[in-house]
Amino acid sequence: MRAEWIGWLAAMLTTLSFVPQAALTLRSRDTRSLSAGMYSLFTAGVLCWLLYGLVRRDAALVAANGITFALAATILVIKLQNLLRSRR
Repeated sequence: MRAEWIGWLAAMLTTLSFVPQAALTLRSRDTRSLSAGMYSLFTAGVLCWLLYGLVRRDAALVAANGITFALAATILVIKLQNLLRSRR
């Protein structure tokens, strides 16, 4: 039972730690300081954790990585749109 609570606490903390950056990026649309390579790898990694959580039927992994994936993918899309606009 304790291990499950530790998992939920870790999931909440890591997901919540990502929210301020996501909120700032969504509000400002400024992605100049963000690395497209890093965000691509990060988003792919989070997707893998989400899939792993689904396979393992681990609700904490699914919840945390589902939310983080949605935020990271949104930021990645904004980053890529900004890159495409700057090259025109």
